[in-house]
Amino acid sequence: MMALSCKDGKGAILDNGKYVRYTPEQVEALERLYHECPKPSSIRRQQLIRECPILSNIEPKQIKVWFQNRRCREKQRKEASRLQSVNRKLTAMNKLLMEENDRLQKQVSHLVYENGCFRQHTQNATLATKDTSCESVVTSGQHHLTPQHPPRDASPAGLLSIAEETLTEFLSKATGTAVEWVQMPGMKPGPDSIGIVAISHGCTGVAARACGLVGLEPTRVAEILKDRPTWFRECRTVDVLDVLPTANGGTIELLYMQLYAPTTLATARDFWLLRYTSVTEDGSLVVCERSLSNTQNGPSIPPVPNFVRAEMLPSGYLIRPCEGGGSIIHIVDHMNLEAWSVPEVLRPLYESSTVLAQKTTMMALRQLRQIAQEVSQSSTPNWGRRPAALRALSQRLSRGFNEAVNGFTDEGWSLMGTDGMDDVTILVNSSPEKLMGLNLSFSNGYPSVNTSVMCAKASMLLQNVPPALLLRFLREHRSEWADNNVDAYSAAAIKLGPCSLPGSRAGNFGGQIILPLAHTIEHEELLEVIKLEGVSHCPEDALMARDMFLLQLCSGMDENAVGMCSELVFAPIDASFADDAPLLPSGFRIIPLDFCKEASSPSRTLDLASALEVRGPGNKTSGDRSVSSGNARSVMTIAFEFAFESHMQESVAAMARQYVHSIISSVQRVASALSPSHLNPNGGIQAPLGTPEAHTLARWISHSYRCYLGVELLKVPGEGSESILKSLWHQSDAILCCSLKALPVFTFSNQAGLDMLETTLVALQDIGLEKILDEHGRKSLCSEFPQIMQQGFACLQGGICVSSMGRPVSYERAVAWKVLNEEDNAHCICFMFVNWSFV
Repeated sequence: MMALSCKDGKGAILDNGKYVRYTPEQVEALERLYHECPKPSSIRRQQLIRECPILSNIEPKQIKVWFQNRRCREKQRKEASRLQSVNRKLTAMNKLLMEENDRLQKQVSHLVYENGCFRQHTQNATLATKDTSCESVVTSGQHHLTPQHPPRDASPAGLLSIAEETLTEFLSKATGTAVEWVQMPGMKPGPDSIGIVAISHGCTGVAARACGLVGLEPTRVAEILKDRPTWFRECRTVDVLDVLPTANGGTIELLYMQLYAPTTLATARDFWLLRYTSVTEDGSLVVCERSLSNTQNGPSIPPVPNFVRAEMLPSGYLIRPCEGGGSIIHIVDHMNLEAWSVPEVLRPLYESSTVLAQKTTMMALRQLRQIAQEVSQSSTPNWGRRPAALRALSQRLSRGFNEAVNGFTDEGWSLMGTDGMDDVTILVNSSPEKLMGLNLSFSNGYPSVNTSVMCAKASMLLQNVPPALLLRFLREHRSEWADNNVDAYSAAAIKLGPCSLPGSRAGNFGGQIILPLAHTIEHEELLEVIKLEGVSHCPEDALMARDMFLLQLCSGMDENAVGMCSELVFAPIDASFADDAPLLPSGFRIIPLDFCKEASSPSRTLDLASALEVRGPGNKTSGDRSVSSGNARSVMTIAFEFAFESHMQESVAAMARQYVHSIISSVQRVASALSPSHLNPNGGIQAPLGTPEAHTLARWISHSYRCYLGVELLKVPGEGSESILKSLWHQSDAILCCSLKALPVFTFSNQAGLDMLETTLVALQDIGLEKILDEHGRKSLCSEFPQIMQQGFACLQGGICVSSMGRPVSYERAVAWKVLNEEDNAHCICFMFVNWSFV
């Protein structure tokens, strides 16, 4: 039997060499040290014993065991909490599904009844005479004419009657059969899903409904949802013009709401609304809304210039408290957006319930889930900013871009003279203080001498290119669309220092570094800082080069999301990155007009360095490799803002127009390269991957792996290099090739590798190996690199790497081997990440 001495009852006791009993004081000291450093090294553990006398009688090995057990208990606690959360979600989801099942059964009964009535009506019509039939047809046609209702009373008593009627109609949509609901395409309910989402079928206007569980109390949920501009990016303003209390403890509010137009080709919408908040008999909180039209004896809002008055049919939120905390929420959005007032090509945006669900209904659920997660976590995001501050930055970027696209006169925008033949519109704002909501002083040492802001904007129709794929390319490969001349003009005319021009790039542009700032839990939106290295602000003096920073918002990167709008919005910032710094957002918005699924893989990518005609004329892509995947259309809106001195308006306008024209040309070139016409119908491999160089590299990779590890890398069904390339491309493990340089960069990847890094083949060449590895991975690679070069291969332990979007990726293990060419010289290093997944 072994025992440690216990002086004054303060020491630890070791029974039979198996179990150590610590005193409360020792446990308290160890817990304090654990929170400071949960995984101390052996040197650190010895240092802890020296610094803390109360632990002096405990062996370092036992300290190591205590920390291991403590980490294990923490992991078990987190797992138990996660399982409890999943159980609560499953219970609530089961309740929602049971309610949905009851609603569907009622709907089936209703349809059976209507079917019987229709059969009876058909039989009666068959027995009628010809003259009677004609009379019946005329009568039936008159029956379906929209009746002219007398004006509704808008006095307080009349408004209460409208409110109660709105409540009844809303509940019949939320939990009843007033609207025929069908499941949203691509949405599957489950514990990790955003909720149960449905869209209308065959009703007036467009409608969407969602049911979900959120970890917030009902009153907090109602507070968030009422503040529509904070989560609905297309909402410009909601003004509460009057509030009337009701006898049952509810409130009636009269609202005026404005929505931005999503593109320069359409007009903004506004609404004159009644909102009714009340509590039902079962304790549920209800917030319902509808448009006020054709009323008398009360307040009204006349038509507003530059807005089309749209109609909101009974809509709202049913919020019920959930057992164990949180809320179960039913959301209904039902609108008539007056599609007749927009060009025919844009009408799908205003006639699609799917679009309404994506940008409004589901966005409300995402906002609630995001805030609930932030409440449950106390960690501080990157750059020391709280989630609320990061959301505010995202909102400012989005709002500033929407203001630029719409160019409202009440914000100070005015149209410059034009001949009407140019597709680029130029607007000028001589009072940008109101537009930006802040003063124009910069904190980077450059004085603000600008008194005006100019916006150059345009819209273009794109054919047969996935918006998410195009957006990813624009984000990852700025050099393909940025204009080099903008920086030179900046030095001569704008004089704002390193943050004067959005997206500009000088000739000595050294590269871009993407620093993830924050993303939503569904990864639908990414906020990041772009560092452009070595941008020269004086073309005549390269010594003046310094780094530029852009605050960038990226959303809609999921190609599987039907009807999802894709946006890339950015604004120059200075290195201080102050929360109240002025922002001049610019960017791109791509809106799909046809909501059909494409036949090709949604995660496809291609080597745009080849497709963009950087190869010789003898290596151009063959035109007979196109596939038919429909004729999907989308509309892209481009808006760029520039600060300038007022006396240089004409020259800045000419530069801005030329700049946007060059961007349009670049986007058209990129969109053409991204078109499915560049895909190979056999196996889905992109045309550039079918080049002899790609076949040769695949053969080298496979042969080198077999030589060094003694086993086959691929199961090749046939013979020849083409079969090897196809097998390599479709391999489930991520395989990436890296250059043999002092700072290695990736040169090739299979599809799994591109998915893991969330990038494309051309953008892959801008990603360095060290950028994706964590500290442990870098140390492991440094220690194993000599072995790779001498022995030819090495096996690396599992760990964490980071995608180009900033998302952590775990992998079970990794294998690295040297790829030899035909002369047995080292060509590159190949890495295979086994069983990877997003954390």
